Amino acid sequence: MKKTKLKIAIAGAALVAAVATGTAMATSGSSAGSGAERTQTQAERGKQATPSVIKADGPNVFPHSLDYDPRSKTFFAASLKQGKVTAFGPDGKVRTHIDDPALVSAQAVKVDRERDRILVSNADYGIADRSHKDNPFKVAGVGSYDLKTGKQDWCVDLTAVTNDGRKHLISDVTVAPDGTTYAVDELTPTVFRIDRQGRAKVFLHEDLLQGKLDIPDFLDDVGMTAVEWVEGNQLIISMADGSLVRVPVDNPEETRKVKLDKPLSSPPAGMELLKDGSITAVSSGLLTGKPAKVQHVKPRDGWKEATVSVTDTVEDPITSDITVGPGGTKYALSGGLAQFLAGKPNDGFTLTPVKTG
Repeated sequence: MKKTKLKIAIAGAALVAAVATGTAMATSGSSAGSGAERTQTQAERGKQATPSVIKADGPNVFPHSLDYDPRSKTFFAASLKQGKVTAFGPDGKVRTHIDDPALVSAQAVKVDRERDRILVSNADYGIADRSHKDNPFKVAGVGSYDLKTGKQDWCVDLTAVTNDGRKHLISDVTVAPDGTTYAVDELTPTVFRIDRQGRAKVFLHEDLLQGKLDIPDFLDDVGMTAVEWVEGNQLIISMADGSLVRVPVDNPEETRKVKLDKPLSSPPAGMELLKDGSITAVSSGLLTGKPAKVQHVKPRDGWKEATVSVTDTVEDPITSDITVGPGGTKYALSGGLAQFLAGKPNDGFTLTPVKTG
């Protein structure tokens, strides 16, 4: 069988991940005060307060995305392999929360705390337990599930909305304050809008969102990778080439690239909106085997411009998402994507605390 560049990159990334400790640069403890006793006490407290790496025990879960619910103190992670959504706490003990036969590969997961639900994007890489193995990337959808019970509210088929016969991959979803869901397609320049009842339509089809990154012998024209709703009723969309696009929801025809002082490392894999209105993003080392980069994106002039700075790295190159967890700690997710794409088993996944600014 022909060896592709993708397989070489994955093998290299997997090797790096196996050798590395899987930890990022840890945040330091509290600075010492005056007096030996006080210094020791503060040092001990600082050591205790330093977040630890979370080792989750979910075999063959292979999550690509996660989110956190502070009220129940629970992480939720989507499974590419099993098509399920798992729940776990800081102890890393994983349990199944959503098991909907309609989900093939659960790609993105978003907790909508205002409406007590979880939004999950549906995809098919052709290698999941429920895959249509001879027809990959022909499943694309979004489901809404009860936050407490995991019961389905609705699950919409977005391929039926486009009816174009093309490959689709719903890479991420976000929720506006009014409950409207926006979903981005990694393989076509399409943004979908889904109301609270699960009624979907094409919100935007824009050439500026057309993908330009090719993954040899795997996927061509990879485009939108993540999306966040931000103040000003706008969508900020990360592109696989490291650019950002701003979409005014009320005037989508005014979609423009965000003017960055430098691009995000390519490809960006996941984003998280921070309390101050800035964004933290993690870029995967999938194609290079180098450590994943955590970057802070600080907007100016209503997101017409932004500055990008690297705030941390994660030794595991295949790091695919970032979320705010207990106590405001930011965690980067390493879900074993390289092993998943290579058809190898996995006994769990890792959340690494990272600095975001």
